[in-house]
Amino acid sequence: MSETSPFSDGPSGATQPPTTVMPSGWPEPAESDTPPSGVPGPGAPPVGSAPPQGSAPSVAGPPSIGDVPVGHGDRATLATDEVLPFALADTAALVGEYRWVENALYRLLGQWVIDMPLDAVKVHLDSQSMRHAWHAELWADRLPVRDGVDPDALTVPSSPSRVLVAALSGSEVGAAGPAVPPNTEDPLSHPGALPRLAGLYRVALPRLVTSYERHLGAVAQVTDAPVARALRLVLNDEIDDWRAGERLVQRLVTRPHDVVAVHQFLQRLESAVVAAGAVSGLVTLPASVPGD
Repeated sequence: MSETSPFSDGPSGATQPPTTVMPSGWPEPAESDTPPSGVPGPGAPPVGSAPPQGSAPSVAGPPSIGDVPVGHGDRATLATDEVLPFALADTAALVGEYRWVENALYRLLGQWVIDMPLDAVKVHLDSQSMRHAWHAELWADRLPVRDGVDPDALTVPSSPSRVLVAALSGSEVGAAGPAVPPNTEDPLSHPGALPRLAGLYRVALPRLVTSYERHLGAVAQVTDAPVARALRLVLNDEIDDWRAGERLVQRLVTRPHDVVAVHQFLQRLESAVVAAGAVSGLVTLPASVPGD
């Protein structure tokens, strides 16, 4: 049995307001001057007419967030969607090279501690060397686990990384060849302590930071959360080390000869890295990652 509303004409009738019964002899209520809803009152413009000049135009509400595309280079998504994750092979290659670079810097700075002339510089390099060792371990833990693939086989450098480390070591290296003994007749082939420090803090770390920042800006924060967290941790250290190293270099550059030696070595180092294929940063990211 259907229920009947006390304000309806029947089970499915439209709701009606209650009828007010006035006592006998009372005057009937006067009709209201207010027009019913939807009916223009006296002096109102006709329905459908243009608004008067000077009035603010009506503004449509904002579109649904799901309808707004969010550009992310070639990795465009909708705002409600997650950025597309990297392919497993791409992630393995990037993380493997990060591990190689950080391990190479750990070993390189450890060697520099022995032949640096100032104790303060030795302490500085020893501290940063151990931090690079921790970064290498961090990246080793982030290498994807793949059946039949040795993690060490993924820890390989690209040409720019190999050339950079070889030049900082005082060795000559081709874009695809191993390091060879330096040319002793060329003073730039075996840089002194100050040019090497400048190369580390004005070429190596800035380029490495650029690669990390580009990767972090394109990583899928949900799917690749462990890699994203590692990138943030390592970036924080690298930027601090970069700033501290730049302050150190500026304190050590005290003579015009120092300026010339640093400039010549930086020019040679940058030229070698660019010739090896470096474009933006040190580590080459997939083509789907947007540039700067």
